[in-house]
Amino acid sequence: MIRIQNYADIEPSFFDGRDFGGSIDIVKDVLSDVKNRGDAALSEYGAKFDVSAPSSLEIPQSELKAAAEKLKRENPELYKAICYSHDLALRFAKKQRESFDDFEVELTEGVFTGQKNIPVDRAGVYVPAGRFPLVSTVVMTITPAVAAGVKEVILCTPPRVHPEDRAAAEKAGLGVPGKPFVGGKPYADENIMAASYICGVTKAFACGGSQAIGALAFGTESIPRTDVIVGPGNKFVAEAKKLVYGTVGIDMVAGPTEVFIIADKTANPSWVAADLLAQAEHDIVAQPVMATDSEEVAKAVAEEIEKQLSTLPTRETAEQSIKNCGRIILCKNLEEAAEAANKKAPEHLELAMEEGSERDKIASLVHNYGSLFIGHGSAEVFGDYAAGLNHTLPTSGSARFTGGLSVRVFLKTVTTLRTIEGSKGAVASAQASGVLGDAEGLAGHAKAARIRLEK
Repeated sequence: MIRIQNYADIEPSFFDGRDFGGSIDIVKDVLSDVKNRGDAALSEYGAKFDVSAPSSLEIPQSELKAAAEKLKRENPELYKAICYSHDLALRFAKKQRESFDDFEVELTEGVFTGQKNIPVDRAGVYVPAGRFPLVSTVVMTITPAVAAGVKEVILCTPPRVHPEDRAAAEKAGLGVPGKPFVGGKPYADENIMAASYICGVTKAFACGGSQAIGALAFGTESIPRTDVIVGPGNKFVAEAKKLVYGTVGIDMVAGPTEVFIIADKTANPSWVAADLLAQAEHDIVAQPVMATDSEEVAKAVAEEIEKQLSTLPTRETAEQSIKNCGRIILCKNLEEAAEAANKKAPEHLELAMEEGSERDKIASLVHNYGSLFIGHGSAEVFGDYAAGLNHTLPTSGSARFTGGLSVRVFLKTVTTLRTIEGSKGAVASAQASGVLGDAEGLAGHAKAARIRLEK
């Protein structure tokens, strides 16, 4: 049963960021090895960690296209869902791009300052393919890069045994965890390949794990060096992204997923329970939390969680998450629930409330979250899959200072200066710069400013 406790009794550590990483020596070694030995290191790590270690890494565009055509033919419902998700994500991302204005303004007479938003040349996208190959992550990572105007989008995803190699692999008892098939053709999860083609990836590589992050950061003989790396992964991938930051840009270092639901007396217990379990099934350390001012709703949701768990195919994981990390918080009022949400700064924040002034007030009070879902019908899972929003969001309290993945990650906001020689503003800037250069003891700075005042 999920824990129910009063807001006043919550331990302070609940509001601290959750750290499941730390410096992992093996990741440092992998990154150094990839930087120094390139493809040779990737091949060795593939043979050590993956089910397949292909003789080459790049998956031809023809394979991506064939995967998309196969999906359209054999599973048209999924194909249409991916296309729908991509269409909304692209429209939303393009609108985001429009919001980043280029401008030039005359701040004072003869001094013109401006900014330009320039896309990076090449973006790296990592899409995991473990227990649940994340097809939706393909949409969420490639689409905003394309909308931003990035010239090349490079995908890395763990390798799979190519269909032409499966018979040989099965005969030898290979192509399974711990027994990789070595030397075949490059291939990946077919749904990931299909989605990559639909979303417009430039190049795709059958390469996974922290070694793929190293390849995208430093470049190898096969995989080009990128400017920004985005996408989720396990703790080794997260640690690798943290370590290469500075060499390349990254979106964020994401931890286990989390949802925080503020529910009033009108909340539907079965809907709220389903939303909590949707997060819980991700990971045994996922964190599903609800805050409410209604003891009746709290008890009803707790009972509904138990009911739905009994038939949930992912019960083993979800149950541990509910037991270890989940809780229902009883608050004096919904303003206190909003206070709790702001202190927690959750990845996903839902307002399971009836439309009206009270919901509007709570929506105005909350400000620390990755995405906000307003109203009973706005299920968080829509944001995960098909509502235009990006599902790559800050976790572990980082929503206090950052937002989720957007076109901004793929843009550089740079500034410009243009002056009219001899203008009032240019003269004033030169004089002030000379004085400031003297104050800092930088005579060369002062000289470079004052020389422009000389006749």
